[in-house]
Amino acid sequence: MVKSRRVQVLLILVVLSFLLIHFLPCSNNAHMEEKPSPVHILILSSWRSGSSFTGQIFSQHPSVFYLMEPAWHVWVKMYQNSAKVLHMAVRDLVRSVFLCDMSVFDAYMSSQKKKSDLFQWETSRALCSPPACDSFSRSDIITAGNCKTICGKYPFSKVEEACKTYSHVAIKEEVRFFDLKVLYPLLTDPSLNLKIIHLVRDPRAVFRSRENTMADLKRDSNIVLGSQKTKGEMGPYNTMQVICKSHVEIYKAGSQAAPSFLKDRYLLVRYEDIVRDPLARAAQMYRFAELHFTPELQKWVHNITHGKGHGAQAFDIGSRDALRVSQAWRKTLPFQKIEKVQNVCKDAMDLLGYRLVQSEEEQKNMSLDLLFAKNSS
Repeated sequence: MVKSRRVQVLLILVVLSFLLIHFLPCSNNAHMEEKPSPVHILILSSWRSGSSFTGQIFSQHPSVFYLMEPAWHVWVKMYQNSAKVLHMAVRDLVRSVFLCDMSVFDAYMSSQKKKSDLFQWETSRALCSPPACDSFSRSDIITAGNCKTICGKYPFSKVEEACKTYSHVAIKEEVRFFDLKVLYPLLTDPSLNLKIIHLVRDPRAVFRSRENTMADLKRDSNIVLGSQKTKGEMGPYNTMQVICKSHVEIYKAGSQAAPSFLKDRYLLVRYEDIVRDPLARAAQMYRFAELHFTPELQKWVHNITHGKGHGAQAFDIGSRDALRVSQAWRKTLPFQKIEKVQNVCKDAMDLLGYRLVQSEEEQKNMSLDLLFAKNSS
């Protein structure tokens, strides 16, 4: 009897030892291999500031799920409202996209929507590669033109499915947020790991580029200012005044009077600094976003900023002489207009390191080192 009990005890000990040896390490490994929390990147900018190119720096990275201006759908659907009124709806949509909950688009798109109904979907490499499209590899550099031709037939559900497979989610928004404080609920949300890249550009260059795309920006300008203030000779300058004021407020909130939860989560980048040293600035943004700058991406960034193109098509991202294009305003914008832009944007230019020019001769002859003497880093 006693012997039988001893045998039973020994058998139980053997079984327990087997379970401890074979299952505890598995559970430890499972814990160690737990998927890290995604990093969320919001690129804040204004129209015609190089944000589409900056967005592509993130979009082309194989670890990033990127969407270009998803809140465009909010503004199109609710265009009768002011930008301030739309802040909450835009913020809610951005939060849902960061969490890969694409049901938020149900309020702004038809129930029969396809992936190709999403605004500028083809600019997202993630929507042009598996699982959103099987025609390209996730490591490929994919142009919007090639993607649009081949990958448009997939269902909208693929957007959410693809989003959930990435370690980083990046969104580019232009003039949808005028105040960083509107984003504080997202920055303090424990379900998000949000980082803000604040992209700015010389207001004179922005103004010149806006003149070439005025019709495309009319609806957005009306939402920002109201239709009456966008009309007449001062309309374009009124818009620039609002844009410049928003940059000042965002910069002050992000760096000069930043709350503790913004520590290491706000980065100011000037477009002029990007085009003067593309590899260094891309590397800076990747470090900020916790991304590796691969040799393939380094080659792509160099090639796309050192081409012979002149950037003739406003919303097209192609190889160009980026530094030359960024300075085109100096030869094409009349000094009288430059004076007006400098007048309404003086505070922003002083704060962000853009020098005022005092004459037409100075406009064309001042060196870049003098125009942009202050370094944004």
